[in-house]
Amino acid sequence: MSAALNEENVHDVLGIGFGPSNLALAIAVEEHNRTASAAEKLDAVFFERQETFGWHRGMLIEGTTMQVSYLKDLVTMRNPASDFSFLSYLHDKDRLTDFINHKTLFPTRVEYHDYLEWAAARMSDRVHYDSEVVELHPAGEHFEVVVRHGGRLAVHRARNIVLATGLEAHVPEGAELGARVWHNLELMHRVPELAEAPPRRCVVVGAGQSAAEVVDYLHRTFTDAEVCAVFGRYGYSPADDSPFANRIFDPQAVDDFFASSPEFRAKLMNYHRNTNYSVVDLDLIEELYARSYQEKVTGKQRLRIMHATGLADTEVRPDGATVTAEFQPTGEREVLEADLLIYATGCRSRDPYRLLGETARHCAWDAEGNLEIERDYRIRTTEPLPGSIYLQGGTEHTHGITSSLLSNGAVRAGEIRDSLLARRSTRTRNYALTS
Repeated sequence: MSAALNEENVHDVLGIGFGPSNLALAIAVEEHNRTASAAEKLDAVFFERQETFGWHRGMLIEGTTMQVSYLKDLVTMRNPASDFSFLSYLHDKDRLTDFINHKTLFPTRVEYHDYLEWAAARMSDRVHYDSEVVELHPAGEHFEVVVRHGGRLAVHRARNIVLATGLEAHVPEGAELGARVWHNLELMHRVPELAEAPPRRCVVVGAGQSAAEVVDYLHRTFTDAEVCAVFGRYGYSPADDSPFANRIFDPQAVDDFFASSPEFRAKLMNYHRNTNYSVVDLDLIEELYARSYQEKVTGKQRLRIMHATGLADTEVRPDGATVTAEFQPTGEREVLEADLLIYATGCRSRDPYRLLGETARHCAWDAEGNLEIERDYRIRTTEPLPGSIYLQGGTEHTHGITSSLLSNGAVRAGEIRDSLLARRSTRTRNYALTS
């Protein structure tokens, strides 16, 4: 299928993906353009393959709360006076007083998603939904980006690219998904499928926050079902959200991490894994424990915490899965006939290699096969390109633990915007000197 060249002007920046990261960038650009002269404005456009804005909708479980303060929203850490802040959203929705009376830093996930939708709606003139970027390549003094919208292909031109393609589901090697074998990101999308034949036994694999939330939700929702939580640890591990440990999410921590040697970067990641990876809020741990204990008291145990256990074998069926669980200290095995098997085994950043296409050969890669990234999130290149390619997400190896998290999104967006402006100014000066 041939692609038609879009006749619009060459954009200063073209964003691929429109989740929270590129939404924050769109807002940062908008706030710059409000006070900039016509020559100083940035022309930005974004393409998102989803039909509407959505951020992990499959895990919008009622009652679950954010694990990050509302002050680390799309803008506040960069511009506390912004009218795109979570507080501005609350004011617009006439809930500011009620939220203050709620005395919490952590809104529900449903409310925070509504905030993101509110902000995204205000940026609707900059984003094209139902538009999948399939290829990008250098073309003279700019990049050409091939976008599929419906059954049509169109080529858009841009001086700079920002990749923010988000996270994708990760399942254990060899795992097979099916009609009743899901990743947790599908949960709320697919639960209605269970209405006519509710599960009698659910198995949830994983030891992190999402796994514990899924266990809690299934146990509360399907009151006649047994829910088996299967994980290799001896128990859920609590997240370290203490004040000093939380400094690993500070903007300054990104500078420190970037300046560190590869050896010390590895140490930092190891030291602070328990702030984010495979850990659970203590309140939820205690709730699940209390529930499990009470069922032992009553003799009606539906919640089974199968610790230090792995899956020795899994056979997917049309109506569920036959799971062989192995208690690892002794090797004892138990066969579980599950009507629902959910892998809550984490997410990973999407590999940018496919989108980069032929451009990948111009990029610098380290010995581990990771892209080399500059401090301002530009991909380092081995030879000059028409402009810069920035990466939002997938930069943990260079910028630390906040790479795929909301914590530093506002500051990162500002840094990328300022880099775009600074590099444009440099190119303009160089052009003037050679003219």
